[in-house]
Order: sequence, then structure tokens, then C-alpha cells
Amino acid sequence: MAQLATIASLAGTGLAVYGQVRQGQQQKATTKAQEANLRAQQTAQVEQAAAQAAANQRDRQDKLASTIASARARAAASGVAPDEGSAAALTAGLATDAAKATAEDASLMSTRLASGRRSLLASDGSLNSYLRAGQSLGGAVRNLLS
Repeated sequence: MAQLATIASLAGTGLAVYGQVRQGQQQKATTKAQEANLRAQQTAQVEQAAAQAAANQRDRQDKLASTIASARARAAASGVAPDEGSAAALTAGLATDAAKATAEDASLMSTRLASGRRSLLASDGSLNSYLRAGQSLGGAVRNLLS
């Protein structure tokens, strides 16, 4: 009878270990699916941010070209050479301001993208279930041998 109790105890422990391993496998599959979803979201965010930055850049360039053309036309209408003197300084200043704004937008976009990323050092916990199962099996074997 004592042997049957030992075998039953060992079988129960084996089933518990199997259940923990299956649970660990299911958790691992769930974690992989969540990571895939997170990567897809991050890719979509990067693409959206890049598209927004490109649209902002195009708008800024269009406004710059329009403003410079308007300033040059006014200078020419006033009898001032649009490519010399204060008119040239005005257009150069407008171009410099646009370049600074573009650099600020690029910096802001890179900061925004960097803040949305998860750490690569974060553990996914997939090994923990196997370690727990091994500890449970070890404890059961120690109890049987003592």
C-alpha cells in the first residue's frame, strides 16, 4: 500500500508539473503575441510620425517659398533689387528661421519616438514557469526520498 501512495503522489506531482509547464507555454505564447502587437503599434507610430513630419516639412517649404516670393516682389515693386542689400538679408533670415524650425521638429520627433520604446532589457518571464516547475518537482522528489 505504501508503494501505491508513493506512486500516486509522484503521479500527482508529475501532473502538477505538467500543468505548470503548459501554463508557462501558454504564457509564453501570449507574451509573444503581445510583443508582436506592440511592435506593430510602434511601427505604425513611427510611420505616422514620419508622415506628419514630412507633411510639416512640405508645408514649411511652401510657406517659405511663398513668403520669399512675396518679399522679393514687394522689394522689386519698391525699386529695390530683391537679391541685394536688405532684401537679400530678409530672405536669408526667413530661410534660416525655417531651417531652425525644421531642426526643432526633427529633434521633437526623435524624442517622441524614443520615449515610446520599451526597454530591450525587460524580461518576458518565459523562463520563470520552467524554473518553478523544476523547483516543484525537486521538492516532490525530496519529500519522497525522505
